[in-house]
Amino acid sequence: MSGLALLALLGAIVMEVSGTLSLRKATDGPRRWWIGVVLCYAVAFTLLAVTLQLGVPLGVAYGIWAATGVALIAILDRLIFKEPLTWVMSLGIILIVGGVLLIETGGAH
Repeated sequence: MSGLALLALLGAIVMEVSGTLSLRKATDGPRRWWIGVVLCYAVAFTLLAVTLQLGVPLGVAYGIWAATGVALIAILDRLIFKEPLTWVMSLGIILIVGGVLLIETGGAH
């Protein structure tokens, strides 16, 4: 994966996580959070498309994007919104990271 592709993918992850956190706030707070939801998701999908255009296989890009997003959301949800994060959930995060690593290394030729 080239440096530019990695940068685009990291940007997509950050924007997707930001959009999801904004979605949580939008459901309980002021309506202005919906602007953040829409903008963040639009940028996230655009950057994911750029990642694919730069030659990263869909399975690898989406696997990293989705799994990293799930793990970050679980951790940030605990830190920001005080939602539960049990040891079983933490084990799930570890398994997600392991699965993505297996997909990434299995896709390398």
